[in-house]
Amino acid sequence: MSTIIGAKRTFTYFKTAVRFSMFALILCLAINVDGEESAHQVNDESSLRSFMRGIVSDPHNALESWKSPGVHVCNWSGIRCNNASDRVIEIDLSGKSLAGTISPAISNLSSLRILDLSQNSFVGHIPKELGFLTQLGQLSLSWNFLQGKIPPELGSLHNLYYLDMESNQLEGEIPSSLFCNGSHSLRYIDLSNNSLEGEIPLSNQCMLQELRFLLLWSNHLVGQVPLALANSTKLKWLDLESNTLSGELPYEIALKWPQLQFLYLSYNDFVSHDGNTNLDPFFASLKNLSNLQELELAGNHFGGKLTHTIGDLPVSLVQLHLDDNLIYGSIPPHIANLVNLTLLNFSSNLLNGSIPPSLCKMGNLERIYLSNNSLSGEIPSALGDIQHLGLLDLSRNKLSGSIPDSFANLPQLRRLLLYENQLSGTIPPSLGKCDNLEILDLSHNRISGVIPTEVAALTSLKLYLNLSSNDLNGPLPLELSKMDMVLAIDLSNNNLSGRIPPQLESCIALEYLNLSGNSLEGPLPFSLGQLPYIKALDVSSNGLTGEIPESLQLSSTLKKFNFSFNKFSGNVSNKGAFSSLDINSFLGNDALCGSIKGMSSCHKKHTYHLILLLIPVLLFATPLVCMFGYRLGHKAKIQRRLAIVSRNDFDDDEEETKELMYPRISYRQLIEATGGFSASSLIGSGRFGHVYKGVLRDNTRIAVKVLDATTASEISGSFRREFQILKRTRHRNLIRIITICSKPEFKALVLPLMPNGSLERHLYPSHGLSQRLDLVQIVRICSDVAEGMAYLHHYSPVRVVHCDLKPSNILLDDDMTALVTDFGISRLVKGDESMSSSNSSASLSSTHGLLCGSVGYIAPEYGMGKQASSHGDVYSFGVLVLEIVTGRPPTDVLVHEGSSLHEWVKRQYPYKLDNVVQQALQRLSPSSSSSSSSSSSRSRKYDDKCDHKMWEDVILELIEMGLLCTQHNPMTRPSMLDVAQEMGRLKDYLCNSSFGDEALNYSIKLGDSFSSEDNLVQK
Repeated sequence: MSTIIGAKRTFTYFKTAVRFSMFALILCLAINVDGEESAHQVNDESSLRSFMRGIVSDPHNALESWKSPGVHVCNWSGIRCNNASDRVIEIDLSGKSLAGTISPAISNLSSLRILDLSQNSFVGHIPKELGFLTQLGQLSLSWNFLQGKIPPELGSLHNLYYLDMESNQLEGEIPSSLFCNGSHSLRYIDLSNNSLEGEIPLSNQCMLQELRFLLLWSNHLVGQVPLALANSTKLKWLDLESNTLSGELPYEIALKWPQLQFLYLSYNDFVSHDGNTNLDPFFASLKNLSNLQELELAGNHFGGKLTHTIGDLPVSLVQLHLDDNLIYGSIPPHIANLVNLTLLNFSSNLLNGSIPPSLCKMGNLERIYLSNNSLSGEIPSALGDIQHLGLLDLSRNKLSGSIPDSFANLPQLRRLLLYENQLSGTIPPSLGKCDNLEILDLSHNRISGVIPTEVAALTSLKLYLNLSSNDLNGPLPLELSKMDMVLAIDLSNNNLSGRIPPQLESCIALEYLNLSGNSLEGPLPFSLGQLPYIKALDVSSNGLTGEIPESLQLSSTLKKFNFSFNKFSGNVSNKGAFSSLDINSFLGNDALCGSIKGMSSCHKKHTYHLILLLIPVLLFATPLVCMFGYRLGHKAKIQRRLAIVSRNDFDDDEEETKELMYPRISYRQLIEATGGFSASSLIGSGRFGHVYKGVLRDNTRIAVKVLDATTASEISGSFRREFQILKRTRHRNLIRIITICSKPEFKALVLPLMPNGSLERHLYPSHGLSQRLDLVQIVRICSDVAEGMAYLHHYSPVRVVHCDLKPSNILLDDDMTALVTDFGISRLVKGDESMSSSNSSASLSSTHGLLCGSVGYIAPEYGMGKQASSHGDVYSFGVLVLEIVTGRPPTDVLVHEGSSLHEWVKRQYPYKLDNVVQQALQRLSPSSSSSSSSSSSRSRKYDDKCDHKMWEDVILELIEMGLLCTQHNPMTRPSMLDVAQEMGRLKDYLCNSSFGDEALNYSIKLGDSFSSEDNLVQK
């Protein structure tokens, strides 16, 4: 028994020992695992700190938590960890304005799945060590300043499904390993807007079967579209635009893309089949792509005849661009099968024959471009049945016959361009029913008869009326004076007769007036010189008589004149607006004399006897004249300008006084401060009133915006709206209000006077009144404006859509800080609404009947009847940036180029911008600009660090920013918050001395953005 008991004890001891040994082993393993995890965590933190040491600029303190002691790495901003292991799996620092280099140490984050450093200011090369991140699924380095080649080592990322390196300075060939790495997971590839060259590296060994998006636009790629791309049967978006790709249009490949939605092959060197003569195979290959929405093939110069196969394209097609090619033949009636088409562009080809009436079956058409072809015959009256048609461009063809009356049935028609044809007959009076018409150009035809009063009274015209070079006769209709929003009127080279009506002064938005080459007679109206925005006036080759009105010489806006070949007489001074003129503006007027260069001098008359006789009379009459003249004349002036019926002091409304804690400034004080609202105090005029400068008794310099009482009933809501906005908004880049004066008879906003005036004054200095800005100042001003607008859209207690952003509404203070002003036609948006939502245009107060913006800055969707939205402000900002860089006002481009500033610049982008960039360099470089002392010092500091190439790059970036903001589709424009971030990034870069020798070149995609796919682009 004792033996048995001893054996049991021995066995028990043995089991206990075994259990203890197992526990010790497990404990050791646990300690080892914990130690390994701890080591990994330490390694992750060490790698991130090495990455942080490469950051030399963090203007928004995005990495503040990285520097705080005791904060766990998983709680650092932009960092996400695996919950189980606390390993770093995501770095998202997009849009933080970080500047520096990307440290190779980031490759030690072996569990990293997402790396997003987009929209920053990183420079240098892409570290090849990123190829060690074998778990990486998303890599986004877009919108930086990265240079050099794409590392072939990135081909080792077998789990990569999202790759975005758009808009950098990358060069060299695309490494084949990137596409052919044995991985089939790549779904999204964007290498666009770089300087990549060589062929697209796809071969039959590469099977990118999961690829949905391939974006390679705006590079220097050559060769053909690789046949291996046919393996990507899930492709939805292919954008190869603006390269130098060649070969036949890829019809064999397109057959394999049943899910394709967007195909962009424009501006390459593609040809059609059978020696560039046959388009049918390519069109046939697309007919079964039931999801295809947009097809862009413009600017390839391929030939071929349009046949009925074009009608076999997918009925889902919304936009078709075949412009700027060598397509010949007539337009097949079968094209009417594309019933969902909203845009049809066949311009600048070799098309002939007549326009098929079957186009009227395409009821969704909004824009038709058939210009610059050889189309003949009459314009089909059936076009008047396309109810959604907003633009019809049939210019530069051989069309004959008369203009159809049926155009009066087009309620959405905004632009009708029929110039340079062989049209005859008269102008249909029914065109006056086109209530939304903004442009009417019938020039260079054979149209006769008088200008119908119904057409002359088209108050909707906002851009221009061009009836020049026809056979029109009769007088100028008085109804022309109703065009109070038209920008330009050209009636030159007709047979018009009679006098120029003084009532044209009612065309208060008019900038260009050309009446030359007619038979007009009588005097030139004094009122023409009082047009507030007039820039160019041509009345040459008429029979006008009398003296040239002094008002033209006193105009502060007129820059171009032509008075030649008339019968003018009298003395002409070389002062004021005439100071830059020579005899070429006055040829053929033998009775003119004066001090203009090349003009004969006037004979002086002895008038001192008359003066001696008048002296006693004047001395005796002076007190009476001063007393009664001042009382009556001054009162009449005030009544005329302000419609004041009482001279008592007016204070603010009681309700507004309660709301505001601002100083109470009486009407009498405003009278005293502005010298009775005298002409010498006038600093600006507009459709709704005048702005006067003044000084209060305490030496406060003020600007008084006085509402024109003659239109008070129309714009009283505008005044109230501006007050409501200014009262609630507070931002360093928005004008602040001092107080208001508001009564039924008089309304005025009192604002601080900005000593450096408006941006417009600096962009277009006249008579030495202002000095030009340099590039550093321009970038700072654009950044200021973007910040102010972002506040209005996203942070203001009352969300605001400005609706009228332009240079004259941007003021500059002592330090040249920009402030956005003039909210008279703004929309107030409910504070709890998201500006990015579809309801972002919901307004609290109506501006019905008012032009939503200024000509040239108005977003195209407004012209199609859309409500005002934040997207429209972004468009206006883009126009502003393009205007600053090109030095051309958008209205000037509209008149002389017949297109928007966006379209004019984009036609030259990216390979024809040299002239624009060089002219900008001359205007904006410090050596050609005179600025304030503080600004000059900044410019010199910058110039010391930056070479010529850097200046060019900065200008290119501004152009690309402007083009991005002015995209036709409002949904593809960035938000104002994004714009402010980008402009701030560029400003910070310019001010960062650490990168003075680095070349700038972040680029922004032109064209449309894409929809999210499988959560790939939901960033």
